[in-house]
Amino acid sequence: MITRQISVFAENKPGSLARVTGILGREKINIRATTIATSDTFGVINLIVDDPDRAFKALTREGVMATMKDVIAVVIDDKPGGLDKLTQCLFKENININNAYGFVLESWKTAVFVLDVDQMEKTVEALKQKGFKMLDTDALSSLEPFHYIKY
Repeated sequence: MITRQISVFAENKPGSLARVTGILGREKINIRATTIATSDTFGVINLIVDDPDRAFKALTREGVMATMKDVIAVVIDDKPGGLDKLTQCLFKENININNAYGFVLESWKTAVFVLDVDQMEKTVEALKQKGFKMLDTDALSSLEPFHYIKY
């Protein structure tokens, strides 16, 4: 199972993220996960959204420098060793992780780890063989995280 990640290249200055979220908000595109990594003057905003094709079109139409790529969203146990089980599997298959980030769905039960790897098809097969569940764009869009806090 593959999902799509949008990566936005932006100046590291006030308003850069607001520009991206403003475009996606106007288009009624829901952001499901995001990470931001910056160096001195520029950064990368990685986004998992509910409609990656429409989001990519909206962003590039507005002049935002963005790319879209396949990534793998893997369900792991949210407990000590949960991520290690996944990384050890990839290590044994000699698969390199180029970029990754995760988020918790239900504390002490379930998390999702998003992987950008050097060998996509090999990774999917290895994870299937080891019994890992992977989520596509539709599955990620419909996730309802468990909430412990009442807002």
